[in-house]
Amino acid sequence: PLAPGEVIPAPSGAFERDPQESSTTDEELGRAGGRGGSTATPDYGEQRLPQALIVGVKKGGTRALLEAIRAHPDVRAVGTEPHFFDRNYEKGLEWYRNVMPKTLEGQITMEKTPSYFVTNEAPRRIHSMAKDTKLIVVVRNPVTRAISDYTQTLSKKPDIPTFEVLAFKNRTLGLIDASWSAIRIGIYALHLENWLQYFPLSQILFVSGERLITDPAGEMAKVQDFLGLKRIVTEKHFYFNKTKGFPCLKKPEDSSAPRCLGKSKGRTHPKIDPDVIHRLRKFYKPFNVMFYQMTGQDFQWEQEESDK
Repeated sequence: PLAPGEVIPAPSGAFERDPQESSTTDEELGRAGGRGGSTATPDYGEQRLPQALIVGVKKGGTRALLEAIRAHPDVRAVGTEPHFFDRNYEKGLEWYRNVMPKTLEGQITMEKTPSYFVTNEAPRRIHSMAKDTKLIVVVRNPVTRAISDYTQTLSKKPDIPTFEVLAFKNRTLGLIDASWSAIRIGIYALHLENWLQYFPLSQILFVSGERLITDPAGEMAKVQDFLGLKRIVTEKHFYFNKTKGFPCLKKPEDSSAPRCLGKSKGRTHPKIDPDVIHRLRKFYKPFNVMFYQMTGQDFQWEQEESDK
């Protein structure tokens, strides 16, 4: 197993999904209204560089968070993932600004690209755009996150090896393959170290992907406070969808059906060998503990496991 702080090699292997690859499908982007959010982009106002970014993590709940915060009248957000700080940086800030929706004075411009969190250059690049940028990271139990990541790849490439095969360098010795992006992304402490070289903790909000499902209004209250917004998105905006197993958004004043996330969200996970799950929990535990110490927040992922 890796010692904390040990450098992890970049992912390799042909069956692997590129960790930078966007998880958003074209169909979802179309539904999300493309640029400018769920309502039509106004012709007034001006395009500004974002003051706040949802930088991670993939399969943590970033789409749910983005959709919820877009319900706030003082937030304008891009529906697509611009991937500026990882894939499109050479296009320049002007290109980036032109991707943004128009805002009025006092409105916040936002975007989300979950792969920023694991991109080495992203913190430095964001810092050089604006050192007071507010950053939001949605984190989730790294074991379930890895399985969710694998499930997504499996839906696109049904012939990839099983999760158990990909998770181990050596199954007999129980050596976890930390170079596989599905596992590597969940070593949050490692990636956070990179961000803390450029940003103080006070500029980073960590949102619990689990609580975003069990108490969406509570997590959204923290997000709105962090962004300096009035708490407008409240429990009235959420409705729990029993089939999907997570909350859907609705406009309180509107009697129309609540908007749920697309069919690519909330997929049924494949059955994973309990021994593999146990080994993964053991692998992540020291990194989780480091992450709790670094952030000053206990996400109770270990406790959650012992309850099951």
